[in-house]
Amino acid sequence: MRLAIYVCLAGVLAGGVAHAKGDQVQRGPAPKWAVQSEPMAVPADAAGAVFIRQQDTEVHLDDKGQLLYNAYRIKVLHPNALQIGNLSLAWNPAGGSPIVHVIKIHRGGEVIDVLQKASFEILRREDQLEAARLDGILTAVLRVPDLRVGDEIEFGATIRTSDPTLGKNDAGLLMLGSEPAAGRYHLRLSWDEQDKPTVKTSPDMTAVAQQGANAIDYRFDNPAALTPPKDAPPRFQWQRVVEYSNFADWQGISRRFAPLFADASKLRAASPLKAEAARIAAANAQPLDRAAAALKLVQQDVRYIYVGLNGGNLTPATADETWQRRYGDCKAKTALLLSLLHELGVEAEAVLANNSGGDDGMDERLPSPRMFDHVLVRARVDGKSYWLDGTLPAVVAPVAEPVMPYRWVLPLTAQGSALERLAWKPAARPDEVTLFEIDARAGFDKPARITNTTIKRGVEGLQQEVQFSALTSAQLLGAFRQNAIGNTWQTIEDVQWRYDRKAQASVLTVIGTGTVDWDDQGGGSKGLALPGGGFNPPEKRLRAAEQNQDLPYYNTPNFDCRVTTVRLPTATKPGQWSHKDDIDTRMFGRNYYRAFDLREGALRMVRGQRVEQTEVDAAIALHDNGRISRFDNSMAWITYDPSGEDGPAKAPRPVPATYEIDWTADSVPCLASAAVK
Repeated sequence: MRLAIYVCLAGVLAGGVAHAKGDQVQRGPAPKWAVQSEPMAVPADAAGAVFIRQQDTEVHLDDKGQLLYNAYRIKVLHPNALQIGNLSLAWNPAGGSPIVHVIKIHRGGEVIDVLQKASFEILRREDQLEAARLDGILTAVLRVPDLRVGDEIEFGATIRTSDPTLGKNDAGLLMLGSEPAAGRYHLRLSWDEQDKPTVKTSPDMTAVAQQGANAIDYRFDNPAALTPPKDAPPRFQWQRVVEYSNFADWQGISRRFAPLFADASKLRAASPLKAEAARIAAANAQPLDRAAAALKLVQQDVRYIYVGLNGGNLTPATADETWQRRYGDCKAKTALLLSLLHELGVEAEAVLANNSGGDDGMDERLPSPRMFDHVLVRARVDGKSYWLDGTLPAVVAPVAEPVMPYRWVLPLTAQGSALERLAWKPAARPDEVTLFEIDARAGFDKPARITNTTIKRGVEGLQQEVQFSALTSAQLLGAFRQNAIGNTWQTIEDVQWRYDRKAQASVLTVIGTGTVDWDDQGGGSKGLALPGGGFNPPEKRLRAAEQNQDLPYYNTPNFDCRVTTVRLPTATKPGQWSHKDDIDTRMFGRNYYRAFDLREGALRMVRGQRVEQTEVDAAIALHDNGRISRFDNSMAWITYDPSGEDGPAKAPRPVPATYEIDWTADSVPCLASAAVK
């Protein structure tokens, strides 16, 4: 589901004879509600690619929704800026035709009306088919002829950006970028008397707001560059933003969308989906198994294509229509899945979410359907909630937590639901486990047999599933032999891959031989830095003096585990081997752990790091800044000394070898708290 407004900064035009249909670009004067700013004088020392003499970005709300007016006059100062003469305007014809007001070139005292001679082209092709999108968006293009350095290009156009599904009830944003070019900028929000929205501004916009009877203006001359607070959580990146909304609360959005999915999921009396549901019910006795089978059907038998045709940007296609054509977007797949679950007697609801990660601080925003870009299903089975996403590969079953790390979601219910926060907690299982087994039993001067296994979960694991599941074993082996042989690998004998549905992980194993890079330390001593065994020291958490020092610092959640086992040369004795110190520390909300163990002719190491807090208090960060100098960032060296005689010290915690346990299990000893007893 895509909720974005299609607007280009140099967004622009095409022209021609006025038509009533929305698939043509019209010519006409600027709307009465638009207010143009006076062009700013170009300073003698103007530098950079362009100087913005004026830029007016205005939104007007009426009884049909919202219109966007964009006008500017820009002086070209550098050859690289001549590309602003490549004008394009994208629009949804369901919302009506764009209207172009002016395109002119100012050259000295001469004014050239581009629209008198230039030819315009409207592209009706779908330009994002490779991304599985059928959005119905039309694009008009115009390449301004004979644009030169020193010219000023003037442009003005208006486009209705309302989604037909929402009509007059809509929401949106006006924004000024963090590093605008020098010049004059004007943002304006206006409305008809009966369509006054709720408005909320970031503090930097509140300070410059000019309130009128039915409008608010925000004017800037040579606005300063803004630097977001360093390493602050995403919600603190919200700068120079004006929000507006005609929705009173999030419950209103929930009530508005719930009937759309309720209607789309209703099946015809003779719908073939009723037979599919009956087949699933006959083959599966338990409700959760039935839900899983319905989900797999939607994932596997209906391919994903985003469909935004004829106002479908927010309105889902019906379940019967989607099943007939066997393709659909997240809205269509959700409606189809809801219809099957209803037939199977499984309680379920559609839930709006944000896949882009932009939902931090959503509870502080005005209610807006445009804050969401995805919809999925939440089912209730035997008193427990499960998430079902029809757009994911068919290896993903109903899960207790969404695959994507959502912070806020909006359930769609007839009575209207509020925003719902999904609590975050440290990952119980590693996002990635890397296993290295180096079999050096033949000796220091012999190639070692190497087994390298990576276990990936989450989005990266699913990306591998999509990539590797379409390959034959021979193709996979050939690809790795072509690309991987070199530094580590001398030969690759076998490549094995599988997707473990129980572990929800992609498991890739490469087997072959390679040269072990033993470091000659003199006197017959040898050293080896185990792959993946060291930690880079964390960077200090500091901000510039002008930034808010009290804001928390943000950690992107992750849990990484690396395990290396070296089968030692058989001619050596345990007492001749040593290793670096273990590590078990926490800094800046991240846990660092490393442990060694020497037994049964193998030196084992496990090294894990996990984010325990996504937000670290500024005072704690300041304290940890003083601890960085004591952070152990040593590489995971193991050392052979032929003069050694004592037996190895007993490891504080046993460390399993790569081949001793199932590293795809739910609980693996990658941290001290999960160490094997």
